[in-house]
Amino acid sequence: MPELPEVETVRRTLIQLVAGRRIESVTVKLPRIIQRPAEPEQFADALAGRTIQTVERRGKFLRIILDGLVLVSHLRMEGRYGVFPATEQPEPHTHVLFHLDDGTDLRYKDVRQFGTMHLFLPGEELRLPPLAKLGLEPLEDEFTLGALRERLERRTTRIKPLLLNQEHIVGLGNIYVDEALHQAGIHPERSPESLSAKEWEKLHASIRATLERAVEAGGSSIKSYVNGQGEMGMFQHQLLVYGRGGEACSSCGAAIRKFVVGGRGTHICDHCQPLARTKTISKSIKQAASKR
Repeated sequence: MPELPEVETVRRTLIQLVAGRRIESVTVKLPRIIQRPAEPEQFADALAGRTIQTVERRGKFLRIILDGLVLVSHLRMEGRYGVFPATEQPEPHTHVLFHLDDGTDLRYKDVRQFGTMHLFLPGEELRLPPLAKLGLEPLEDEFTLGALRERLERRTTRIKPLLLNQEHIVGLGNIYVDEALHQAGIHPERSPESLSAKEWEKLHASIRATLERAVEAGGSSIKSYVNGQGEMGMFQHQLLVYGRGGEACSSCGAAIRKFVVGGRGTHICDHCQPLARTKTISKSIKQAASKR
C-alpha cells in the first residue's frame, strides 16, 4: 500500500499535471470505487464543470480541492493516477476517467480494485469518515516529541502496531515503521512504557527523518507504485532493513531477521535493536536490593 511518501509524491505530481484544469465530464467504469455519493451518476454530475484548484494530502489520502467540492481519494493497495491524451485507449483496470478541458484525461487505474473516492462539501471531509479520526501528521509542526509521547506512552500495545495505527500517527505503513524503528535502535515488540526519554527522542527524530528522506527520493517502488507521471520512486535503494531479510546489517554486519509482529512482516537487526525491557529489569534490581 502506498504510504505517506508515495502519496505525497503523487500529490506533488498531480498539482503539476492538473491544477487549474476544468473537468468537462466524468466516466465511472467501476461503480464501487465511488463511496460518496451513493450513485456514480451523482458523482459524475457533481464534478462536471468544476475546476481542480490544488491537491492536498491527509495521511495516506489525497484531497483534490475543486471549486465548491473536495474529492477524497484513497489509493489502497495499487491505485494510481495518470494523465493521458483523451484519444488514447485506456489501459486495462482503468476505472474512473476525469475528462479535462485541455483534451487530456486524469485516469484512475486500480488492478486490485480496493481504492475509494468520496465527495464532500469543503470542510465537511475533515469531520466525517474516512478522515475524521486520523491522527498526527508526522511532517507537520503538530508532530512534536511531546505529542508523540502523549499519544503512545501509556498504551499497552507493542510499539510497532501502535505506529501503524492511523488514529495515532498518519501515513506510516510497514516499510517506514520498520525503517524508523531500526534507525532509532528500538525493537518493534518493545512496549511504550519500556522506552527511555532518550529513546523517545530518537524515535521522534527517526520517524520524521525517514519520511523526509523518502519523500525526497520520490517514495519506494517495492511492487507497482509509480507517481502521477509514471515514474518509480527510488527510496527502496536506501532501505536499511525492510525487504532485506538474511542480508547483513549495514551498521554492524549481523544478519537482518524477518518475522511477524501484529500480523505484519517485520525486519530488524537483533544486534542494533535488542529486545530490552529496561523498566522491568530496573524493577527487579530494586526488589532484589530491598531483600538484602
